[in-house]
Amino acid sequence: MSYLEGLSDPHILFDAQYRILAANAAYRRQFSPERSVIGRTCYEVSHHFSVPCDQAGESCPLVLSRQSGQRERLLHLHHTPKGEEYVNIELVPLHDAQGKQVFFVEKMEALRVAQSQSATQGLIGRAPEFQRMLGLVARVAPSQATVLLLGESGTGKELVARAVHEASTRAHRPLVAVDCSSLPENLFESELFGHERGAFTGANAATAGLIESASGGTLLLDEVGDIPLTMQVKLLRLLETGTYRRVGSTELRHADIRVVSATHRDLAQMVAQGSFREDLYYRLSTFPIHLPALRERPDDIALLAAALLERVAPQRNLHISAAAMALLQAQDFPGNVRELRNLLERTALLCDGDTIAVTHVQQALGSGLRLTQRSVAARGTSGAAARVEPQPGALRDAAHAALRQVAAGHQGSRSELARKLGISERSLYRKLKNLKPSDE
Repeated sequence: MSYLEGLSDPHILFDAQYRILAANAAYRRQFSPERSVIGRTCYEVSHHFSVPCDQAGESCPLVLSRQSGQRERLLHLHHTPKGEEYVNIELVPLHDAQGKQVFFVEKMEALRVAQSQSATQGLIGRAPEFQRMLGLVARVAPSQATVLLLGESGTGKELVARAVHEASTRAHRPLVAVDCSSLPENLFESELFGHERGAFTGANAATAGLIESASGGTLLLDEVGDIPLTMQVKLLRLLETGTYRRVGSTELRHADIRVVSATHRDLAQMVAQGSFREDLYYRLSTFPIHLPALRERPDDIALLAAALLERVAPQRNLHISAAAMALLQAQDFPGNVRELRNLLERTALLCDGDTIAVTHVQQALGSGLRLTQRSVAARGTSGAAARVEPQPGALRDAAHAALRQVAAGHQGSRSELARKLGISERSLYRKLKNLKPSDE
């Protein structure tokens, strides 16, 4: 206890039967200010489980430690006084004289850059794919390794880059983003490295580049796949030597930065085609992280929708009916979270009341440009986006399926079902009557 109390981070000590034997002041203050945890099991306290984590479908650090015989780290969702939070776990086994694991010390650190519940800012989600991605972020953030974020457009690569930065030792210094796709080739070098007075026409004063602006912090190279080949050589030199020169200068400068890059392109394919340098690819991808597409985590749509509605309609207390949510979750969203936000903003404008009904979502889906996942993939090879016109029959079928799902699980009256869906009882009667015979 004397040892644990001297630690500034939350720590607990428990035995091989998962029973908590001690908790230091930092743990009691942050995770259990009102009730003692001594004698209770760690899985009951942290997860409200009645069985150990591995028996409830979660990874268990104690089981992992027993298998490896050494310390283990992972990311868990814990119940805290503030609700569910993502917590970094580091577990160290303690051995007796015979080398048997008899006690375990567990250190906990809240990961404040992500939420498992609706929030107006930051990363949001609790799907297994999201948690795996977040676990990689938590593992690499404290290091100085270069990180490559790979994911489709709209998956939140800049948010993940900010999470890497804010969970790092450089969090007190700036995060500077470079939009590689918007910089013309003739300006790329001077924007990145800076230039001296008279280096080119219009250079009337010496100017620091974005690398100097990010000194001590993190440089985000967004859409790194769009960097011209001529500039890739100079970027490689920066990553290999940590040095660079301003345009028009012979002075060698040292760069104190951590590089995080992001792209929606297939860099491996670009390397094979000769449009991206292989040596630069390996320098950037020390620690690659794949960001899951929204269709890979449909259960997170409800959490994201609640947060996005607070952003697009902050003055309104909007709710989404069960049928409308079922229809949203049935979409593939090739534009990912960005597309979901646009759709919800359109839906909010079409809704006059406080509840978004399935008809509002149908109308919003029918009024916007809809790309299928196949058309997005084709765009990547042909360079042109294919427009797919809304198909009323497909939308109608999706709405019927959503209505069947909700009606089948409803045990109350028709008026209660209408309130649940956010429509009038008369509208509900008409919709049920219009279901195809095969739907009944």
